[in-house]
Amino acid sequence: MGKTTDESIRKIEADYEKRIKRYTAFESVVIDNSSIKTGPELIIKQKEGELILKRVSPADHLVLLDERGKTYTSVQFANEVNNWMNSSKKTVILTIGGAYGFSDEVKKRANGLVSLSAMTFSHQIVRVIMMEQVYRAFTILNNEPYHHA
Repeated sequence: MGKTTDESIRKIEADYEKRIKRYTAFESVVIDNSSIKTGPELIIKQKEGELILKRVSPADHLVLLDERGKTYTSVQFANEVNNWMNSSKKTVILTIGGAYGFSDEVKKRANGLVSLSAMTFSHQIVRVIMMEQVYRAFTILNNEPYHHA
């Protein structure tokens, strides 16, 4: 949810996207929420939720990045990625919400919640952190030296 405005961060995102694509089909989709940034929190969450749900099919495995989600070590997350790949779900969608989090409708549709930390990060930084962890997961699954346990 929301564009990355910092060019240096966009370059890092592009680098991780290229790295991840060596292992699997991958696409980073940014939903433009600039037209709904003002108003009551509940309305903003609902409108952002509608934008998210438009992009999710019934067959997709929707995972929300949420501070109340499950925490993983990198190895545990790699195992979770492996489980997702071996499931019948065609597409796994890791979703970063807007500033106020996710609407109740999005939470109801979600198949899981993942927490990167109890701390709050900017959405731009969270994308990079999540992409790095996805890349790290694939290097772990392929016994490559990127991750040193």
